[in-house]
Amino acid sequence: MVPALILLFLPSLRAQTVPAGWRTVTDSRKACQIAVPADWSPYGDNGGAAIFQDVSTAIATVTSQPGQDFAPLSESMQRLLEIPKDRMFENTPKRIFYQEQVSKSKEDPNTYSFSVPGKTGTCSGHVRSLPNVTEEVVRKIALSLGPAKATPAPNL
Repeated sequence: MVPALILLFLPSLRAQTVPAGWRTVTDSRKACQIAVPADWSPYGDNGGAAIFQDVSTAIATVTSQPGQDFAPLSESMQRLLEIPKDRMFENTPKRIFYQEQVSKSKEDPNTYSFSVPGKTGTCSGHVRSLPNVTEEVVRKIALSLGPAKATPAPNL
Protein backbone atom coordinates (compact mmCIF):
# COMPACT_ATOMS: atom_id res chain seq x y z
CA MET A 1 0.00 0.00 0.00
CA VAL A 2 2.86 2.41 0.72
CA PRO A 3 4.21 2.26 -2.89
CA ALA A 4 0.71 3.02 -4.16
CA LEU A 5 0.58 6.07 -1.90
CA ILE A 6 3.89 7.26 -3.32
CA LEU A 7 2.48 7.03 -6.85
CA LEU A 8 -0.71 8.75 -5.71
CA PHE A 9 1.13 11.88 -4.65
CA LEU A 10 3.02 12.39 -7.90
CA PRO A 11 2.84 15.86 -9.37
CA SER A 12 -0.14 15.56 -11.68
CA LEU A 13 0.76 18.08 -14.35
CA ARG A 14 4.23 16.86 -15.29
CA ALA A 15 5.06 16.97 -18.97
CA GLN A 16 6.13 13.95 -20.97
CA THR A 17 9.51 12.87 -19.58
CA VAL A 18 12.02 10.53 -21.22
CA PRO A 19 14.69 9.52 -18.68
CA ALA A 20 18.29 9.74 -19.84
CA GLY A 21 19.55 6.52 -21.41
CA TRP A 22 16.07 5.12 -22.07
CA ARG A 23 14.85 4.11 -25.54
CA THR A 24 11.61 5.22 -27.12
CA VAL A 25 8.93 2.88 -28.45
CA THR A 26 6.48 4.29 -31.00
CA ASP A 27 3.07 2.89 -31.87
CA SER A 28 2.44 1.43 -35.34
CA ARG A 29 0.92 4.72 -36.58
CA LYS A 30 3.96 6.72 -35.38
CA ALA A 31 1.56 8.96 -33.44
CA CYS A 32 2.39 8.11 -29.81
CA GLN A 33 5.43 6.98 -27.86
CA ILE A 34 6.64 5.71 -24.50
CA ALA A 35 10.14 5.26 -23.16
CA VAL A 36 11.52 2.09 -21.59
CA PRO A 37 14.83 1.32 -19.84
CA ALA A 38 17.79 0.56 -22.11
CA ASP A 39 17.81 -3.12 -21.09
CA TRP A 40 14.29 -3.65 -22.52
CA SER A 41 14.01 -5.01 -26.08
CA PRO A 42 11.62 -4.21 -28.93
CA TYR A 43 8.84 -6.80 -29.32
CA GLY A 44 7.19 -7.67 -32.62
CA ASP A 45 7.69 -6.38 -36.13
CA ASN A 46 5.36 -3.38 -36.12
CA GLY A 47 6.66 -1.54 -33.07
CA GLY A 48 4.47 -0.42 -30.24
CA ALA A 49 5.82 -2.85 -27.65
CA ALA A 50 8.93 -3.65 -25.63
CA ILE A 51 9.75 -6.47 -23.22
CA PHE A 52 12.04 -6.95 -20.25
CA GLN A 53 13.79 -10.35 -20.39
CA ASP A 54 10.71 -12.06 -21.93
CA VAL A 55 6.98 -11.40 -22.29
CA SER A 56 6.19 -13.21 -19.05
CA THR A 57 8.47 -10.87 -17.04
CA ALA A 58 7.28 -7.53 -18.45
CA ILE A 59 5.75 -6.00 -21.54
CA ALA A 60 4.99 -2.34 -22.21
CA THR A 61 2.76 -1.29 -25.10
CA VAL A 62 1.77 2.02 -26.67
CA THR A 63 -1.21 2.66 -28.96
CA SER A 64 -2.95 5.62 -30.54
CA GLN A 65 -6.66 6.22 -30.96
CA PRO A 66 -7.04 8.86 -33.68
CA GLY A 67 -10.12 11.02 -33.26
CA GLN A 68 -10.83 9.80 -29.73
CA ASP A 69 -11.21 12.79 -27.43
CA PHE A 70 -9.28 12.54 -24.17
CA ALA A 71 -11.10 13.13 -20.90
CA PRO A 72 -10.63 12.05 -17.28
CA LEU A 73 -12.59 8.97 -16.24
CA SER A 74 -15.94 9.75 -14.60
CA GLU A 75 -16.77 8.27 -11.19
CA SER A 76 -19.26 5.90 -12.84
CA MET A 77 -16.64 4.70 -15.36
CA GLN A 78 -14.14 4.12 -12.54
CA ARG A 79 -16.76 2.01 -10.74
CA LEU A 80 -17.55 0.12 -13.96
CA LEU A 81 -13.83 -0.61 -14.48
CA GLU A 82 -13.56 -1.52 -10.76
CA ILE A 83 -10.60 0.79 -10.15
CA PRO A 84 -9.99 1.10 -6.40
CA LYS A 85 -9.46 4.70 -5.27
CA ASP A 86 -6.00 3.88 -3.90
CA ARG A 87 -4.98 2.52 -7.36
CA MET A 88 -6.07 5.62 -9.32
CA PHE A 89 -2.79 7.55 -9.33
CA GLU A 90 -3.86 10.36 -11.66
CA ASN A 91 -7.14 11.27 -13.32
CA THR A 92 -6.77 14.77 -14.72
CA PRO A 93 -7.26 16.55 -18.06
CA LYS A 94 -3.52 15.85 -18.67
CA ARG A 95 -3.24 12.15 -17.77
CA ILE A 96 -5.06 9.03 -16.59
CA PHE A 97 -2.86 6.53 -14.72
CA TYR A 98 -4.11 3.61 -12.67
CA GLN A 99 -3.31 0.05 -11.64
CA GLU A 100 -5.72 -2.52 -13.08
CA GLN A 101 -4.36 -5.64 -11.40
CA VAL A 102 -2.35 -6.03 -8.21
CA SER A 103 0.08 -8.93 -7.89
CA LYS A 104 -0.71 -11.44 -5.17
CA SER A 105 2.59 -13.35 -5.50
CA LYS A 106 5.97 -13.08 -7.21
CA GLU A 107 4.62 -15.07 -10.18
CA ASP A 108 1.47 -12.94 -10.48
CA PRO A 109 1.75 -9.77 -12.62
CA ASN A 110 0.83 -6.19 -11.88
CA THR A 111 -1.01 -4.41 -14.68
CA TYR A 112 -1.11 -0.64 -15.24
CA SER A 113 -2.93 1.57 -17.77
CA PHE A 114 -2.26 5.18 -18.68
CA SER A 115 -3.51 7.65 -21.29
CA VAL A 116 -2.79 11.22 -22.36
CA PRO A 117 -4.07 13.59 -25.03
CA GLY A 118 -2.38 13.04 -28.41
CA LYS A 119 -2.00 15.40 -31.36
CA THR A 120 -5.11 14.05 -33.11
CA GLY A 121 -6.70 11.78 -30.50
CA THR A 122 -5.60 9.82 -27.45
CA CYS A 123 -2.32 8.05 -26.65
CA SER A 124 -2.56 4.98 -24.41
CA GLY A 125 -0.05 2.71 -22.74
CA HIS A 126 -0.10 -0.48 -20.72
CA VAL A 127 2.48 -2.27 -18.61
CA ARG A 128 2.09 -5.86 -17.44
CA SER A 129 4.97 -6.91 -15.21
CA LEU A 130 6.02 -9.25 -12.45
CA PRO A 131 6.74 -7.59 -9.09
CA ASN A 132 10.52 -7.59 -9.76
CA VAL A 133 9.89 -4.64 -12.11
CA THR A 134 9.64 -1.77 -9.66
CA GLU A 135 6.76 0.67 -9.45
CA GLU A 136 9.33 3.43 -10.03
CA VAL A 137 10.14 1.96 -13.47
CA VAL A 138 6.43 1.66 -14.29
CA ARG A 139 5.84 5.25 -13.15
CA LYS A 140 8.63 6.52 -15.43
CA ILE A 141 7.20 4.58 -18.38
CA ALA A 142 3.74 6.05 -17.67
CA LEU A 143 5.11 9.59 -17.40
CA SER A 144 6.95 9.18 -20.71
CA LEU A 145 3.75 8.57 -22.69
CA GLY A 146 2.94 11.29 -25.19
CA PRO A 147 2.67 12.24 -28.84
CA ALA A 148 5.57 10.89 -30.91
CA LYS A 149 8.39 13.31 -31.47
CA ALA A 150 8.96 14.26 -35.08
CA THR A 151 12.14 12.77 -36.43
CA PRO A 152 14.43 15.37 -37.97
CA ALA A 153 15.06 15.17 -41.70
CA PRO A 154 18.43 13.68 -42.59
CA ASN A 155 21.23 16.09 -43.40
CA LEU A 156 21.94 16.28 -47.12
